[in-house]
Amino acid sequence: MALTERNGVSIAEICVYTPALAIAIWLCVRHGFGRSSGWLYLIIFSLARLIGASMQLATISQPQNISLYIGSFTLENVGLSPLILVELGLLSRALTSIRKSVTTFVNERMLRAIQILVLVGLILGSVGGSNAGSNYAVTGVYTASSISQAGLGLMIAGYILTVLAAVQVAVQISHAEPGERRLSLAVGLSLPFVLVRLGYAAESTFGHNSRFNQFTGDVNIQLGMSVIMEMIAIVIIEGFGLTLKKIPKGQQLTTTEDARKVSSQNQYEMGPHYETNAGH
Repeated sequence: MALTERNGVSIAEICVYTPALAIAIWLCVRHGFGRSSGWLYLIIFSLARLIGASMQLATISQPQNISLYIGSFTLENVGLSPLILVELGLLSRALTSIRKSVTTFVNERMLRAIQILVLVGLILGSVGGSNAGSNYAVTGVYTASSISQAGLGLMIAGYILTVLAAVQVAVQISHAEPGERRLSLAVGLSLPFVLVRLGYAAESTFGHNSRFNQFTGDVNIQLGMSVIMEMIAIVIIEGFGLTLKKIPKGQQLTTTEDARKVSSQNQYEMGPHYETNAGH
């Protein structure tokens, strides 16, 4: 059986995301597996792309297996969320470095709130994609469910908030440590490619253009607006990640607010003894 264009795209994804997964694992080992750091989401994203591509290729030998199609397209939808979460993780690290010397309007709690928003969108996208696939198996027509639309709506909101946070970080990035300043550049360079990918997802979910249909749409549009955009974003993020220094486990990044709290606590504990010594 001859390979289709979709099969070719899947083979290309496996070729790209196999080394990307290895690099993601190395970055997690080097910088930590914490969700706030963002590197863990690189592993999740790479796995989603590898598994989805493998399921799509499996349809060559099992063309009537609807479950393979459902799984492949569901993973394609939810894979967008980890990209935004990775960028939020990079912004969190940059912000922590900035807040060691100055205060900022955006803080780590705000970034965590955006992460939760995107994660909820991820869950809704997974459920909605599964439901849409099940309906396709019955009706033979693929339409995005309302749950998928709600999930993508949350991801769009998360992306907009991420851009606003990135602008805030970029304005004050000069206060970050020299080795951390490149984080803002990594996010700034990758965000436009994620935007194109998000636009493709929005058109396929909310629009009625058959060329953007995930099951029967134009493969070249998918390749240009989705697959290649994601690959470029991952290359940028992992490329910058490989240049970052490792922060020792014992070295805590203390923000200016934390420093003031510690200082106030120390003065409180020293109490009258401190004042007596000061008088002498």
